[in-house]
Amino acid sequence: MTRERREAQRLKLAKPILATLDGHSALILDIGVSSAFVEHRGRAVKGLKFQLSWRWQGEEVAFDAEVVRSSVVREGGEEGVVSHSATIFVNAHGDAEERLQEMMTTFVGHILDAHRANAAAQGVGHTVLARVGEARRARSRGLKRYQWDGENWSSSSTDDRTQSEDGFTVAAYEDEDELATLCRAYQDSDEEGRRLIRLIAELSVRSATK
Repeated sequence: MTRERREAQRLKLAKPILATLDGHSALILDIGVSSAFVEHRGRAVKGLKFQLSWRWQGEEVAFDAEVVRSSVVREGGEEGVVSHSATIFVNAHGDAEERLQEMMTTFVGHILDAHRANAAAQGVGHTVLARVGEARRARSRGLKRYQWDGENWSSSSTDDRTQSEDGFTVAAYEDEDELATLCRAYQDSDEEGRRLIRLIAELSVRSATK
């Protein structure tokens, strides 16, 4: 999957996450399963590596990250230079990947639950979202792609890890009943809801291709 594609799967946060970047204060503005968009002091260049960490449910979550692109958003003043940097995660510390997955499913679940006009999206619930993408002990090989043509679903085996624009791709071992629920949610969701479902599906893909 290209870096640009991974960046597209980030979740825009209504409230930034307080974080540290090599020990210095920072804000996570957007976050995905393999990347983050961060506001921080100072300049950054493509390829710069650092440790990004934050706390979730009382536990530290830390990744070694690399800058993909960066731009200065504020010059001078009392705070000095402030930049926005798009980063990708290159190494997880401890159980950081599991913590990030829990956080992402919680955030996405809250957003989908808020779409109460959309009955199917509301019916997904945190339980299904939490199970789709978890690292399971008994695994089948490969991935499965689900595609919606506006009237019917089709599914096929694939080795392509990318998320398509007309559906989603998950690990082949995911439970069929849970995926049926996810398909119904996708059908009746708006574009933002579908993007969030693809983001959750990416968690499943990552757990199957580690």
